[in-house]
Amino acid sequence: MGIKNRLTILNFLQFFIWGSWLITIANYWFGTKHWSPEEFGAVFSTLGIASLFMPTLTGIIADRWINAEKLYGILHLLGAGALAYLPQVDDPTIFISVILVAMICYMPTIALMNSISYTILKNNNYDVIKVFPPIRVWGTIGFIAAMWIVNLTGFKASANQFYIAAFVSVLLAIYAFTLPQCKPQNQGQKSGSLTETLGLNAFKLFKNYKMALFFVFSMFLGAALQLTNMYGDRFLSEFERIPEYADSFVVRYSTIIMSISQISETLFILAIPFFLKRFGIKQVMLISMIAWVLRFALFAYGDPEGGLWMIILSCIVYGMAFDFFNISGSLFVETQCDSSMRASAQGLFMMMTNGFGAILGSWLSGIIIGTFFTDSQGGFEWMNIWNSFAIYSLVITVFFAFLFKHKHDPKELAGFNH
Repeated sequence: MGIKNRLTILNFLQFFIWGSWLITIANYWFGTKHWSPEEFGAVFSTLGIASLFMPTLTGIIADRWINAEKLYGILHLLGAGALAYLPQVDDPTIFISVILVAMICYMPTIALMNSISYTILKNNNYDVIKVFPPIRVWGTIGFIAAMWIVNLTGFKASANQFYIAAFVSVLLAIYAFTLPQCKPQNQGQKSGSLTETLGLNAFKLFKNYKMALFFVFSMFLGAALQLTNMYGDRFLSEFERIPEYADSFVVRYSTIIMSISQISETLFILAIPFFLKRFGIKQVMLISMIAWVLRFALFAYGDPEGGLWMIILSCIVYGMAFDFFNISGSLFVETQCDSSMRASAQGLFMMMTNGFGAILGSWLSGIIIGTFFTDSQGGFEWMNIWNSFAIYSLVITVFFAFLFKHKHDPKELAGFNH
């Protein structure tokens, strides 16, 4: 089998694992276990906690001591054990602890997978910039495929979603051990200071007002990135409580409806070069923020019949909301930072969005929903929930538009657009 096909399988399986449970875990938590929304917020904060330190730590290990593909395989084996154990847990606090272990194993494998792919492609004389994106798209396809399988098999509220994820993790671990070797690049080299090794020297960028403002807004917007992944599938499934919608397409195939978001994500990636060239980085980030407002507001007023178009449009808008900020934000860091600390600055951007931002959004959303938007029967007031998220995103958008100053210079994006 060719190298490109082997890496396509790697990417597909990597995100298939995540797609098996990430979107549907709320159905298991609320529908099967009947646990509280306050504690559910902690489930998604584990993604943020793991993102704060594990990618950096495993990056150091792979750079100095262990082949990247071996470390990758070991992490997936350990993660499989945690995922397989989840269905045995009947206490929400222990469940959160086991999910944290699973995320400590899983989150760094995303960065390791990229590193493995780049190394193998370079070693085989491929143009990484040209060849890798079409391979990476198969990761999103894997995520979508897992969502469809979990929905069509009726596993979206059952423990089987975790068993599927665990089985594919073991499969991927075995597959990883057969990949070409990716040996440590800095083995035996003298290390720099601990601050430099951990990438913490990037924090001095906070001395620059413009960069500090960017990273703070990145954290606040990062708080919104996982909210529809947390609650979206459960929201659509709960229309079954309304008799006229109980047997609707949306209720029966809620996870497939949610997968439109990921399909949209793959398509909007292709539109980014045009938007960046035409509008510039700040405007594209603003478009993303407005898209987040629409994502939540359309959910607030959508329903499975007359308002189905709102639900579908919300899922389409998600691609623009998610891609435009992540990629334009990454490019902003790339164009504004000195080459000596670009890698560290990119790590800081990820830390603020997927780390601190994810923790903030997951934790606060659970508390807010449990305190203000849960009725006496334990049901959720979905319209108020989505509207509160939309208002939050709108406030961020307005403040960002007025406070963040950045002039569009087509020259700084010349290399990207080329």
